[in-house]
Amino acid sequence: MLELKNVSVSAGGEDEGEVEIIYNVSMTLEEKKIYVVTGPNGGGKTSLAKAIMGIYPARCGSIHLDGVNITEKTITERANMGIGYAFQSPTRFKGLKVRDFLAIAARDDDEKLLYSLLVDVGLCAQDYIDRELNASFSGGELKRVEIASILARDLRVALFDEPEAGIDLWSFQKLTETFRLLNETSDTTIVIISHQERILRLADEVILISGGQISEITTPDKILGEIDFTSPDCVCPRCFARK
Repeated sequence: MLELKNVSVSAGGEDEGEVEIIYNVSMTLEEKKIYVVTGPNGGGKTSLAKAIMGIYPARCGSIHLDGVNITEKTITERANMGIGYAFQSPTRFKGLKVRDFLAIAARDDDEKLLYSLLVDVGLCAQDYIDRELNASFSGGELKRVEIASILARDLRVALFDEPEAGIDLWSFQKLTETFRLLNETSDTTIVIISHQERILRLADEVILISGGQISEITTPDKILGEIDFTSPDCVCPRCFARK
């Protein structure tokens, strides 16, 4: 459904020169599956997601969605084709209320729908629906509202960059339930960047990325069997740390 063929991405400028941050990545993601992307910090996880969204252009290779080559398409074009991205650090929108933000994403201002989206990400709808998305929001609150906006759309591919960051334990549990429900009730391909055990257990497949390359695509059981979750400082044999 989503296919990457020999995709490489570079970053940098005139002073430091171009540095390859994703190198020759090829993979095929199927619809109605959950993929968790994990690996060491700086290994290329977020860069890969941003390449799929079109935030980082591919230096070479190609990206295909439902057989259509989208390599040269803009972020807006990809969004209109059904790709969505929830940032690790979401943007604030001064002057825009949560109600209006979610209605734009859903293309529907039905209050019952908007309330349910907030509940799905662990927020009290009554307390948040008419709040302005400004500096009064904590990072975790803002992140949950952005995730709600992704859930509001009928997406082909939904990308989530460390959705658990800044979220309390109860809300995190609610979020994992929401991911599972989305997977059961839609054909959306879900891609989650995470180190968390509960997120890894949701996966149909785990994609290990290190040094800008895919080192392995494997099962959650195999990955979890190599990590000592009793230690917060554990490093598995493939050298990625659990946060």
